Formats: sequence, structure tokens, C-alpha cells
Amino acid sequence: MKISARNVFQGTISAIKLGSVNTEVDITLGGNDKIVAIVTNGSVESLGLTAGKAVTALIKASSILVMTDSNGIALSARNVLAGKVSKLSNGQVNSEVGITLSSGATVFATITHDAVEELGIKEGVSASAVFKASSVIIGVAK
Repeated sequence: MKISARNVFQGTISAIKLGSVNTEVDITLGGNDKIVAIVTNGSVESLGLTAGKAVTALIKASSILVMTDSNGIALSARNVLAGKVSKLSNGQVNSEVGITLSSGATVFATITHDAVEELGIKEGVSASAVFKASSVIIGVAK
């Protein structure tokens, strides 16, 4: 599969919570890392999503926020993946930040260069990738 999404994760569905319109899907990446996705009930049916099924989770880098200090902060975003900055590529306007998780997977975020400076982001610092469950697209092999 060739796709423009910067974040492509292989995982296994660990839980499904069916709602009246949408379904919450928990995807285990390995280690303690988990992604929560919200998809339509129709997608659950058409993709054959069940616990134990191998899936691919896709998230655009522009949908990822970077947080360096979460003390005293509560968020509505379901996904907060903690790790260390392992890559930083600065551009004139935007920068790409790679955060390596405990599972060994790396989450990439595209944020402004000003935000990198304001947050003190550099390789080796602790940071979290934050994104909404509705930003996750689930794919399955045919």
C-alpha cells in the first residue's frame, strides 16, 4: 500500500465498543501503546472489524499535536502517546517532530517552527503525541 499519511501503524484490535451510530475501536500496537479510533458502525461491518483482527491505523501528521508538559492538564482527545523526541526536521514555517514510543513505533507530527521553539522541542526530550480518535483511519488487508 502506498499512501500519503505519515503515520502508518500495524496493530491488533483489542476491544470494540459498539454505539448507536459509531463504534470505538481499541488498537494495540505493542508494549503499552494503544490507539483509540472512532469509526462508523457501517465501517465495522464492511471491514469485518472484530477483536483480535490485525489492522492498519493511519493518522496524518497534521492531525497530531505535540505536548511537552501534561502536568495538571486534562484533555478530551482519546489518544495521548508518550515517548521521546527522536527526530526533528526544521523548515522555514513548519517542522516535523518524530516521537518514539515504548513499542518502538514513531509518531510524526507536523507543527509550526514557532511551536517547536516555544515548547523547547529538541531530540531526547520527553513529549506526547495527542490526537482525536476521529482522526484515525482503519484499514484491513483484503
